[in-house]
Amino acid sequence: MTLRLIFVRHGLSSFNKEGRIQGRNDLSILTEEGQTQAEAAGKTIASIPIDAIYSSPLQRAAETTKIIINQHKSTLQAIYTDDLLEVDLGLWSGLTKKELKNLYPEKLIIWEKEPKELSINRKDGTNFQPIKELFVQAENFLKSLMKTYSNKTILIVAHNAILRCLILKLINEPSKGFRRLKLDNTSISILNVDFKSWEDRQVQIQCLNNIAHLRPTLPKKSGNKRIILVRHGETDWNKQGKFQGQIDIPLNQNGKMQATAASEFLKNVLIQKAFSSSLSRPRETAEIILKEHPGITLCLKDTLKEIGHGRWEGKLESEIKADWPDLLKTWKIQPEKVQMPEGENIQDVSKRSITGWKEICNDMKNDETALVVAHDAVNKTILCHLLGLTASEIWMIKQGNGGITVIDLSEKEEQPDIITCLNITSHLGGIIDSTAAGAL
Repeated sequence: MTLRLIFVRHGLSSFNKEGRIQGRNDLSILTEEGQTQAEAAGKTIASIPIDAIYSSPLQRAAETTKIIINQHKSTLQAIYTDDLLEVDLGLWSGLTKKELKNLYPEKLIIWEKEPKELSINRKDGTNFQPIKELFVQAENFLKSLMKTYSNKTILIVAHNAILRCLILKLINEPSKGFRRLKLDNTSISILNVDFKSWEDRQVQIQCLNNIAHLRPTLPKKSGNKRIILVRHGETDWNKQGKFQGQIDIPLNQNGKMQATAASEFLKNVLIQKAFSSSLSRPRETAEIILKEHPGITLCLKDTLKEIGHGRWEGKLESEIKADWPDLLKTWKIQPEKVQMPEGENIQDVSKRSITGWKEICNDMKNDETALVVAHDAVNKTILCHLLGLTASEIWMIKQGNGGITVIDLSEKEEQPDIITCLNITSHLGGIIDSTAAGAL
């Protein structure tokens, strides 16, 4: 059974604009800008058939939902459920961030470092842990969906914290996960879930925090250093489903068009540095993107080369299945247990990819943005590392040809870097990633 879950955060609210903590109160309403954002999100989603719509009943989310339904021209009625209410922040609700800092400085430090451990008082004086409660709420909602639907597409409109908890619950709640994600107003995130039960589920993040329907099309920087991670454009072997690995296959015509589309999407982004795998398909992709950014020297890194598939390279999946049926089956389920015949394993790739990633991060100065172009498995291992996942969980991450991911580097050692958006492919013709699937 499969579910496609489309998560949308509500539009800009009055409390968002004023810099106030919203929480679970219902005093905040959509601004005019928030209404415009919701219309844009609705137009983007309009081409996707929706089987059910769930929404928080709080007015900033409920109004966003109504606008999206109107744009979608759907006859569906939204189901408003308290399971999608925003986090209860008790006495904090309504305060500005400055007031919060003055009144609860020690609690605020916990909130910023590890929000799951925060304990605060409700208005009735009782003490509770808001994020831990929210994770329970998120799990209950997801289990209910799985019992109700199969092979359906579900739209879910809610709030920043509850949406983060829903996404994190689906990917097994990685350490410090709450601070690893960013969700902007009317951002669209899509996850695909194959399941027999809650415990037996396979999740793929197709995209996170896509705001390509807004202007600007990428979220604001969360820090001083930003890396734009791109997967190379399509090759003939991608299209045919052949395992490429480290065989140096160039871009095909469609791949060059994908790189050109990525270049157009990124042309207004100030880029100061650029890095690429030393193989030709990412190098060509990077060079095409950099046509809009003249004067930048492209640094080639062997650490970013694709996984070495060894004797699998150049073969179709059907050919591999004929000679290594058990190994191929294991690769699709437990990639960490596979040693490629005369090639690498996923731990090898993860180790060198993360080494290369850290070298790039250490090379960056404040206020710089770097372009990094690499491969499917390389990008996936880097993103697993940044999300707090292990290399064994690479199938949770989608990286389409020409897809764009943005990471904002943390300015504090104890804080993780932020996945600002992941696998944006809107510049290739739609919010659903329709790039070549299959072999790496």
